[in-house]
Amino acid sequence: MVHLTRLFVISRIFFMVFLIGGAAHGETSPNVLVSPAVSEVSAAPDDVVGQGIQAMLEPLQSAFPPLLTSRKHQRVDINRVVLDFYAHRNYRAAWTNGDVNQLLKSLNDTETDGLNPGDFRGAQLAEAQLALQATAPTPAQSAAFDIALTRTYITALLQLRRGKVDPSRLDFHWNFDPVGVDPREDVNSFFAALDDHDVARAFAQAPPQEAVYRSMREALAQLRQVQAAGGWPKIAEGQSLKPGMDGAAVAQLRARLVAGGYLEPHKSKRNDYDDKVIAAVKKYQLEQYLGADGVAGASTLEALNVPVEARIDQVRVNMERARWLLYKLQGTFVVVDIAGYKVALYRDGQPIWRSRVQVGKPFRSTPVFQSEITYITFNPTWTVPPTILVQDMLPKIQQNPGYLAASRIKVLDRAGNVLDPSTVDWSNARGLTLRQDAGPENSLGQVVIRFPNDYAIYLHDTPHRELFAKSMRATSSGCIRVENPLQLVELLFNDPVRWNSEGIQKQLANGKTENIRLPVRVPVLLAYWTVDLSKEGRVTFKPDVYGYDTPVLRQLDLPSKLPALQLPGAEATMVVTGQSQ
Repeated sequence: MVHLTRLFVISRIFFMVFLIGGAAHGETSPNVLVSPAVSEVSAAPDDVVGQGIQAMLEPLQSAFPPLLTSRKHQRVDINRVVLDFYAHRNYRAAWTNGDVNQLLKSLNDTETDGLNPGDFRGAQLAEAQLALQATAPTPAQSAAFDIALTRTYITALLQLRRGKVDPSRLDFHWNFDPVGVDPREDVNSFFAALDDHDVARAFAQAPPQEAVYRSMREALAQLRQVQAAGGWPKIAEGQSLKPGMDGAAVAQLRARLVAGGYLEPHKSKRNDYDDKVIAAVKKYQLEQYLGADGVAGASTLEALNVPVEARIDQVRVNMERARWLLYKLQGTFVVVDIAGYKVALYRDGQPIWRSRVQVGKPFRSTPVFQSEITYITFNPTWTVPPTILVQDMLPKIQQNPGYLAASRIKVLDRAGNVLDPSTVDWSNARGLTLRQDAGPENSLGQVVIRFPNDYAIYLHDTPHRELFAKSMRATSSGCIRVENPLQLVELLFNDPVRWNSEGIQKQLANGKTENIRLPVRVPVLLAYWTVDLSKEGRVTFKPDVYGYDTPVLRQLDLPSKLPALQLPGAEATMVVTGQSQ
C-alpha cells in the first residue's frame, strides 16, 4: 500500500514534468530549426509502453505544420523535438536505468558550466526512478517517465549548446543567426548518444569546445573554491595606498594580491608597500582596465574588494555569452571586443592581428551585432549624424561663428547646395546637412572600414589618437575608432601585390575620396565580453561599461520557463494509476 501511494505521487510528478512543455529554454530559446515531424508511424502492437508514449504525444501532431521551412528566427520547440524523436523510432521507449543514472549525474554537473541543476528537476527524476524500481509500473507510468527524461535531456543539452537566455529579448539589435552548426545536427547527435547509451558523451560535447570556454569553466571552479573558503581578504577603503606606506591596510592589500595570484605567498606576512607590491598592483590594474600607476587608489581598491560571489556571476554571464557566439567563430573574421576596447582579425581560428579601439560612450553605446565588411573608403568625408549635430555641434556653432570654417565643415541644403554659415538661422537648423572635407583632421581619419548595418556604425581611423593611451576608451559617439587601421585594411585586402602598405599609401596620397570593394567579404562581430584571459591564462575582469551583465544574469538565474500544455488524455492516464482527479 505504501508503494501504491508513493507511486501515485510519483506518477503525478511524471505528468507535471511531461506536461510542462514549450521551447528549449521556455520563452527564451535560441533561434534554431528542427526536422519535420513524422505522422504516419505507430507503435508496435505488442509494445504497450510505446503505445502509451504515442497516445500521450498524438495530441501534439496537430500543433505543428507538416513541414518547417528554413525561415530565419525559427525556434526550437521542445514538444516538436520530442515528438519527432519518438515518431522516428516508432514510439519505442528510449531510456534504460544506466542511461538515467548518466543523465542524473550530468544534470548535476551542469553547475560547472554556470547553469542551475535545479532547473532540470533531477531530484524529482531520481525519486521517480527509485519508485519505479520498487514496484511494477504501469505502461502509462513508464511512458510518462520516458518522455519526461527525453524532454529534460534535450532542454539541458540545448542550454549547454546554445545558451539558456535568448539574447534577442535583451537587445533588439541582436542579429546573430545560429548558422555555424546546423541545430538539427546538434539534436541528431544528442539522440545518437542516447541510442549508444552514452549520455555522458552528449553532455561533454554540447558546450563550446574552445580553449577560452574551458578557461572560464576552470576559473568558475577556482572561484567557487575561494567562495567555499570564505572569500578574498578585504582591504580597508577610505585612503589610497601608495609606495612607501606600511600598516594594517597594506598587509590586507598584500593578502588580497596573494589570494589573486599576483604576489608570491611568502610575501603576505609583511605590511610594507615595496617594489614587489608596486609590480603586483600594476599587473592587477592592467588586467582590470585600470590606470596602471602602481597606486592602490579608490578605483583599484573598489575592484579588489568586489566579492567573489559577484565575480562568479560575471564568469557565468560570459560563459552564457560564449554559448551564444563561439560556434560562429570559424575561418577569417574580425571581432570587436566592445568592453575590452580592442579589435582582432582571425584566420583559421587564430588571431593574426590586434589593435586598441575606442568605442561608444555609455549614453551612445556601440551596438552588438554581426555583419560583413564589404568595402574600404579612402580619404573619407564625414557627414555629421543628426544626433551629433543637435546635441554636440549646434552649441559650438552658436557660441563660435568660426567653428565650421576651422573644422573644414560645409553646410548643405536639401538639394546639396553649399550655404554660407552666416546666412543660416542656427536656432532652426532643419533640412541642413553638415559635411566635413577629407583631410588629416577629418573625424574619420584616412580610412573607413564599412559593413552594412542599420546603425551607421563602422570602423575608422581618427585624429584623436591621444585617447588610445587611456585605459577606459568609451569615448566615441558609437562607431569604433581603430588605433592601427591601415594595418587592418592591408590584411583585409590580403593582396600583397596591389594592396600592400605601399599601395595603400599611394591610394591615400591622391587625396580622392574613393570606395574600394574587398575581393572577399569578411565577417565582423561586434561582441561584448566582461572577462578576459591574461597571458598566464588567468581569467580577469573588465568593467561592465554599458551595464549589460545585470539583465543577462537576471535571466540566467530565473527558473527555466517551461509553460504547461493542456494535453487531452491526462485524466484517463491518471485513472490507469488507480486514482482519479
